[in-house]
Amino acid sequence: GIKKPFTEVIKANIGDAHAMGQRPITFLRQVVALCTYPNLLDSPSFPEDAKKRARRILQGCGGNSLGSYSASQGINCIREDVASYIKRRDGGVPADPDNIYLTTGASDGIATILKILVSGGGKSRTGVMIPIPQYPLYSAAISELDAIQVNYYLDEENCWALDVNELRRSLNEAKAYCNPKVLCIINPGNPTGQVQNRKCIEDVIHFAWEEKLFLLADEVYQDNVYSEGCQFHSFKKILYEMGPEYYNNVELASFHSTSKGYMGECGYRGGYMEVINLHPEIKGQLVKLLSVRLCPPVSGQAAMDIVVNPPVPGEESYSQFIKEKESVLNNLAKKAKLTEDMFNKVPGIHCNPLQGAMYAFPRIFIPSKAIEEAKVHKMAPDMFYCMKLLEETGICVVPGSGFGQREGSYHFRMTILPPAEKLKILLEKVKDFHIKFLEKYA
Repeated sequence: GIKKPFTEVIKANIGDAHAMGQRPITFLRQVVALCTYPNLLDSPSFPEDAKKRARRILQGCGGNSLGSYSASQGINCIREDVASYIKRRDGGVPADPDNIYLTTGASDGIATILKILVSGGGKSRTGVMIPIPQYPLYSAAISELDAIQVNYYLDEENCWALDVNELRRSLNEAKAYCNPKVLCIINPGNPTGQVQNRKCIEDVIHFAWEEKLFLLADEVYQDNVYSEGCQFHSFKKILYEMGPEYYNNVELASFHSTSKGYMGECGYRGGYMEVINLHPEIKGQLVKLLSVRLCPPVSGQAAMDIVVNPPVPGEESYSQFIKEKESVLNNLAKKAKLTEDMFNKVPGIHCNPLQGAMYAFPRIFIPSKAIEEAKVHKMAPDMFYCMKLLEETGICVVPGSGFGQREGSYHFRMTILPPAEKLKILLEKVKDFHIKFLEKYA
């Protein structure tokens, strides 16, 4: 009931596109609506290409209904569409539907794969290498499975690049207290927004091959690349192009989702993983493990199908689909640049280029007086900063300590998803707050 100095809370803390006002992609919603209520297949209000996809999905469902369980691995025809999509995306690199598993968002796939990889006790307990800063799903899943978290640091001075020397340092140190078996990569990066170049991916794959590490490639932001000169390269494609010695031996699981990209359909919980070079017996265990949770949400599977099987030139929905998709991605690119430019004009804030994904992870200078006050409140200094920001402006962001950061450095993560006008207001408010914060504690 206490009067606040703001009229609304702006939730810039989570990458939830539709909650931030992004409009759904019409074609995706049309197909899911038709699948959900097949009586609409007789309606002239729906385009024929949407009906065609809905009929195909429904034919793959038990009793032609979205309400039936699917196979644990997902509906067969959707897995075939995912395999075709991967082949197209990767310029003809083969993809086998039998290696595709539909999942409850990418998070479910990542947690499942980690579950089958973690074993041993004491110094032989599985170590999982994760980037710092990281998406907290990883530290949470590792903690839940009682595995060992092995941190490797991204290079903030070099636009959050991944350096193989740092991977080697991290791995060698970890061998003293665990058995590092898994290497996680997030590309494009969350929370850091970097896009890895081809050479970097080749180096990482060579390192994984050399050290016999299982690679987890979190590629949910593959459509979200904004900076000129940056391009998304999938780990699968680069692995294939490095030759049979690598392609036939490196174990790789890669992940995608309906939640990000231009779709932003977080609530459907649709996703897939492609797992290659898994030993047949382990593959059997993976399918068994997936069977325990019966199947991923079938409506989410239908949404995933449209991501991998969108309208093509010549179909009636194509022009509207492309217009909507490009509008979302162009807006995000503009907002990424706006955010980076505005932050870098503020004394005491530095923001690396937002090459991809949906977040800024600026570094903030926190004066020693504020650090002392944070200690009194038993808070991390950046948590103290973010709480003050929330209380004084109504802007909710996440402290960098929630993602991990180098000792003595402070950051926060905020999403660039709010509409451009609201984002400008948000950035102005952060700027004013930061200057006052420095004045108060300097």
